[in-house]
This record gives sequence, structure tokens and C-alpha cells, in this order.
Amino acid sequence: MEIFVLAFFALGYLVLGGADIGVGMTLPYLGRDGGERREVIAAIAPFFLGNEVWLVSTAGVLAGLFPELEGELLSGNVAVVVPLLLSWVARDMGLWLRGRLPGVRWQGFWDGAIVAGSWGLALSWGVLLSDVLLGLHGPVALVPALLVAVVFGTHGLAFAALRLRGELRQRAAVLSGGSGEARTYALTAAALVGIGVLAGLRLPLTAGPTAALLTPVILAVTPLLVASQAWVWWTFRHRVTGPSYL
Repeated sequence: MEIFVLAFFALGYLVLGGADIGVGMTLPYLGRDGGERREVIAAIAPFFLGNEVWLVSTAGVLAGLFPELEGELLSGNVAVVVPLLLSWVARDMGLWLRGRLPGVRWQGFWDGAIVAGSWGLALSWGVLLSDVLLGLHGPVALVPALLVAVVFGTHGLAFAALRLRGELRQRAAVLSGGSGEARTYALTAAALVGIGVLAGLRLPLTAGPTAALLTPVILAVTPLLVASQAWVWWTFRHRVTGPSYL
């Protein structure tokens, strides 16, 4: 049961969080000026904080149920985890701060932080997955990491095509063939799930001594997380019509 709990949160983050990472990666392509970039960011604005809860939950499940694996993955990969966290902070700072002042330079700087942070997240996850799946370290790990980043970017484009309208939707749907964005999103989501499952099969998934106590608590809280996520998706199910609170 503990393995399925970890897989649920980790794969959920890859699919849900991977969408807003991919949108951030492709922001310069999707948004050609400040107004367009505001509208593109509005596509992920209602979701990105909720998506990050899945990552925090995954880390909590690792620490509580699989402490040895948590130490191996996080403490044993400091050179990857630190850039990942810095990229996460930079991306979120960009999302929160770009709209606080009207200046073009100000917004351009934070747009750059969003793009750089999103690419940093995608590549950091790619390097970590390269280590788990292939045992690669150093510069050679960047090759499969780039392939993972491409999947993130394609996933983000498909999500943006589902959320945007008009010319922005047409740009986002460049790989989807017109109205095939839902199919493309499903395919890229399946690819991320497949990568995550293959990585999970390579991990020493032995639960720690606290698993018997913590697992029922996690199972009791999980429906609340799923319900809140479903509510957000239902509330913001319509296509973007303008800039968001960000």
C-alpha cells in the first residue's frame, strides 16, 4: 500500500506540475509581448500552487514512509536537488512579482525568471531521473535530461492549447494538429507517467518503521486533496479570457 501512495503523489505531480512547468518553458514562444505573456500565465495561475502541493506531499511521503530512500534520493543528490529548489523559487518569484510593477524591464526580468526557473526544474528532474533510470552522472546525464525536458515542454504546450483561445491557442496547438490538444495532453501525460513508473521500478521501495502509523493518516487526508484539486479544475474549466491575479 505504501508504494501505491508514493506513486500516486509522485505521478500526480509529474502530470499536473509538469503542465505548468512546460508552459513556463515555452512562454517566449507562446507570448510575443507583455500582454500575451500575461494571458499565457493566466492559463496556469489557478493551478500551479495546487500542483505544488503534490510535490510537497511526495516529499512528505518519502520522509515519513521511506526515510532511507528519501536520504538516498535527496541527500545523495545535492548537486541536483539544490538547483531544483533554486529553480522552483525563481519560477514562483517570477509568477508572483512580474505583475507588481508596470515597467517593461521589470516584467521582462521576471518573465526571464519564469522561463529560466521552468527550464531549471525540467532539467533537474531530467537529471535526477537519468540517475535513477540509467545510473548516469555528470554532463552525460544532460542528454536524457533534455529528452525529459522536451516531454515537459510538449506537455505544457498541450495544456496551454486546452486553456487559451485564438492565436495563442493556435501557437500552443502547433504539435496537436488543430483540435487534437486533448489527445496530445493525454499522450504526454502518459509519457510522464511511464517515465515515473520506470523510475519507481528501479528504486529500493522498502517502507520504514513508521509506515503502519502514517499510512492510514495519509489515506484519510488524500480524498480531501483530490476533492480540492477537482474543485479547482471544475471552477476554472473554461478557457482563459484575460489576465489573472498574477
